[in-house]
Amino acid sequence: MVLLAIAYFGGVLTILSPCILPILPFVFAGTGLPFLCGRLPMLAGMAGSFALVATLAAVGGSWAIQANEFTRLAAIALLALFGLSLISPRVANAITQPIVEFGNRLHSASAASGKRTAASSLVLGVATGLLWAPCAGPILGLVLTGAALQGANVETTLLLLAYAAGAATSLAGALLVGGRLLAAMKHSLGIGERIRQGLGVAVLFGVGTVALGLDTGVLARLSYAGTVTIEQAILDRLHVDPRTAMASSLASRGMLIASAKAQTPFRSDLPVEGQAPSLDGAVAWLNSPPLSTEQLRGKVVLVDFWTYSCINCIRTTPYIRAWADRYKDQGLVVIGVHAPEFAFEKKLDNVRQAVQDFGIGYPVAVDNDYRIWRAFQNSYWPAFYLIDAGGQIRYHQFGEGNYRQTEQAIQDLLREAGRDGLAKEAVAPAAKGAEASPDLGNLGSQETYLGYSRDDNFASAERVSPDASRDYSVADPGLNQWGLSGTWTVGPEKAVLDKAGGGIAYRFSARDLHLVLGPGAAGKPVRFQVTVDGKAPGPDHGADIDAQGNGLVRETRLYQLVRQSGGVSARTFEVRFLDPGVEAYAFTFG
Repeated sequence: MVLLAIAYFGGVLTILSPCILPILPFVFAGTGLPFLCGRLPMLAGMAGSFALVATLAAVGGSWAIQANEFTRLAAIALLALFGLSLISPRVANAITQPIVEFGNRLHSASAASGKRTAASSLVLGVATGLLWAPCAGPILGLVLTGAALQGANVETTLLLLAYAAGAATSLAGALLVGGRLLAAMKHSLGIGERIRQGLGVAVLFGVGTVALGLDTGVLARLSYAGTVTIEQAILDRLHVDPRTAMASSLASRGMLIASAKAQTPFRSDLPVEGQAPSLDGAVAWLNSPPLSTEQLRGKVVLVDFWTYSCINCIRTTPYIRAWADRYKDQGLVVIGVHAPEFAFEKKLDNVRQAVQDFGIGYPVAVDNDYRIWRAFQNSYWPAFYLIDAGGQIRYHQFGEGNYRQTEQAIQDLLREAGRDGLAKEAVAPAAKGAEASPDLGNLGSQETYLGYSRDDNFASAERVSPDASRDYSVADPGLNQWGLSGTWTVGPEKAVLDKAGGGIAYRFSARDLHLVLGPGAAGKPVRFQVTVDGKAPGPDHGADIDAQGNGLVRETRLYQLVRQSGGVSARTFEVRFLDPGVEAYAFTFG
């Protein structure tokens, strides 16, 4: 009896939750009807059909779930017809005369009768109950858990019926107040027809909300925190231990139920940022056949927008690899979306080689046409989007950093999807070379492009001649200035060396200096030599050169040329190329 009372009171509380909003228009459409033959049968039908369907669905049989999907569709169609007939009988008549006549008899939308029978109200209530999806707080969670463990039985159905009766009681109270308000408006303003049409619009809005799944998506998330505290306080105040209560009432069946708090499903407080868009449009997929958002339902998905020569993307790669390895068996799917910044990054062979070089084993969508990029309305490299098991974006991170926060978001969504036993400590990848985190405290230089479309702080004595071969010279660039020496052709996104012996100088202040280089159209390796303040770099050499400053450009990618081993100070970097044809794109620092 105590559990029945608690279930009833939990139902009463649903009036405070946004989850009740989609069915309110169906209920308020009957405000002008007598209580015994109009409103009471409707509320009873709603409570009864909800209790029956919830009992069957909680048992978990796929046949029950499929059957309920068909009945939901029928209920949506029936209530949509009801809404249309409230707005305009002419619209209803245009659909088909026999259906309209049935709908008018059933829903009392006929202008001639103006009445509704108890049977028709009951049918409307049953349809409403089929669509109602209340939020599962501690009390309903306790009841549904009992149903799942015990199966369909009288006790389970009674508890669900008590919960539904509580909701019907609170709706009856709302009907009483709302009915008097609408009656007063009709009497004083003479707008009964407009009110009826407004209710019809509201009914159609409610039908649309249910049909689009917003009642179990957005409204459920808005509702979750609303009544949980009140419900748990009731259980605590009454000193009810659901384990003891349920075990004693169903001891003959050997049923044990955990506490309501323990059975409340975990819900992350991460906000819903929108529905995840399509993954269609990639020109190729690496490490996987093409994936779709529909295939990934039930999984937590991390979408990483990157491009392989971007230093910020390179430095996030160790964390993404670590997350993919740690959580792949617990429901996480990592998808890299490679969206190129430079033209050379559109070459599939280059991307394939980069995926291999970085040790990426998770799926990579090659988004050369930026279709996935635009679908996500993305603007950054790198950018992370976390998608929950229901297909909704719940978290994003633009740029480097916030790794602990991102991993916590991953764990939250995995727990929300029912995964347990997650690691407590955060990943700590051993990043080397260009993958190592930047020294932000000493970072005094910013990304610099060598193409004329973005050639800031150019320090050569000669002005850039776009797309034309020209001799350049540079003497002593100031801090964060750069210049060319030798014969170069400067294009919109790169500078190409026309004759051997040319070089690039840059006065920088950072621990690391990187330069995106390529061997040129001929594909022949290009030898080069680096100096720092006019000398061989020695212990300050980067991962792609030796202590004497010697290096070789074999493929188009980012090269780490300087890593200061001691204190960071402003230095003058110079690279001289011993062979022609090299392509230089951009400096980055760390």
